[in-house]
Amino acid sequence: MKIIILGAGQVGGSLAEHLASEANDITVVDTDGERLRDLGDRLDIRTIQGKGSYPTVLRQAGADDADMLVAVTNSDETNMIACQVAYTLFNTPTKIARVREAAYLTRAGLFSNEAIPVDVLISPEQVVTNYIRRLIEYPGALQVLDFADGLAQLVGVRAYYGGPLVGQQLKQIREHMPTVDTRVAAIYRRDRPILPQGDTVIEADDEVFFIAARSHIRAVMSELRRVEDSYRKVVIAGGGHIGERLAEAIETRYQVKIIEMNAARCRYLSDALESTIVLQGSASDRDLLVEENISDADIFLALTNDDEANIMSSLLAKRLGARKVMSLINNPAYVDLIQGGEIDIAISPQQATIGTLLTHVRRGDIVAVHSLRRGAAEAIEAIAHGDAKSSRVVGRKVAEVPLPPGTTIGAIIRDDEVLIAHGETRIESGDHVLLFLVDKKHIRDVERLFQAGLTFF
Repeated sequence: MKIIILGAGQVGGSLAEHLASEANDITVVDTDGERLRDLGDRLDIRTIQGKGSYPTVLRQAGADDADMLVAVTNSDETNMIACQVAYTLFNTPTKIARVREAAYLTRAGLFSNEAIPVDVLISPEQVVTNYIRRLIEYPGALQVLDFADGLAQLVGVRAYYGGPLVGQQLKQIREHMPTVDTRVAAIYRRDRPILPQGDTVIEADDEVFFIAARSHIRAVMSELRRVEDSYRKVVIAGGGHIGERLAEAIETRYQVKIIEMNAARCRYLSDALESTIVLQGSASDRDLLVEENISDADIFLALTNDDEANIMSSLLAKRLGARKVMSLINNPAYVDLIQGGEIDIAISPQQATIGTLLTHVRRGDIVAVHSLRRGAAEAIEAIAHGDAKSSRVVGRKVAEVPLPPGTTIGAIIRDDEVLIAHGETRIESGDHVLLFLVDKKHIRDVERLFQAGLTFF
């Protein structure tokens, strides 16, 4: 697939890295020559220096025969104009744009071929807000991902010493929970993947990813770790777009406080939010945190645009007694350094956003893609089409599907029913199939499985 990516920042660079390893023809456009040189040295891609909305630059990047344009620069306006130019002059089939400003997103009819021709809108702030909200709903989870509009969820947890299933074989899950059906999709032990079998023994500190119907998630989590009380008191450091949207989404169910430096922004937040308490000051101010009883906080979320400020305020909040701390980290190098130490969860905005972008890049009928473990693994929701003659999955039992190495089918969603996948489960046309890949180099093989018809052969 020939793809033009506008913007060599964190999201554009991460997307280029994902796609370049999968034999795509990638061209990255940016005004920053140094960024482009760095990407070009690391990846097998073309780079063009220039403004992505200019017709001459797009033509130089190969827009005449590009399959897709992904506009993820820091400017909403540049992204939207680039999509307009690609549509009008080059008839580019698929145009994806990152648009952050809510004033654009809330205008009905703005994004259409008759107005601004954007096929897919990506709002990173909303994606990250939803990601954090799910983590708040499930205390103790490392990652919570929705499939089939939330009917099924994939949850990552760290198995704790003393959990009912720790030290026991996976096949004993059924004995522990006879009324709950679940499937362990993958286990990571000391950062190495283990494909789970019935006789696999769960050890303390294993990172376990399991799939279950939404209503069964808490029951399964309780088998792997100590049950944690639900969060009540939430403190958010940073009243930017993400902080505001998160507070707005959760303030009816939790006691929320926002700490924000900018006085004008504080006044705006006070007017915009209903029950959230807004405090002006620095989240790294020890006296302020003590005065606001940070030791009573169930969760402290550092969501500013400054990685170092987020890390330091999170460490301070944890030292002062906050039960859990999460930190928004833009620099990928920092994520691995701090995750699981004093800071409980490091949230990578580009990893959360990448999954949304990959959904529209994957071949076959792929509904959702989630990037896991900093891009090493992927969870995919694909729709099975065709019949036993035209498809290699439809009409076959799960045990008969020729899955690539390191790939497991975790669940099948049929209409509104979640069927946890077992060897005898038969796949039908129209089923949503949830797959987990511990090694995403086999992604092309998975895509081909779900491409029905003569083109498949």
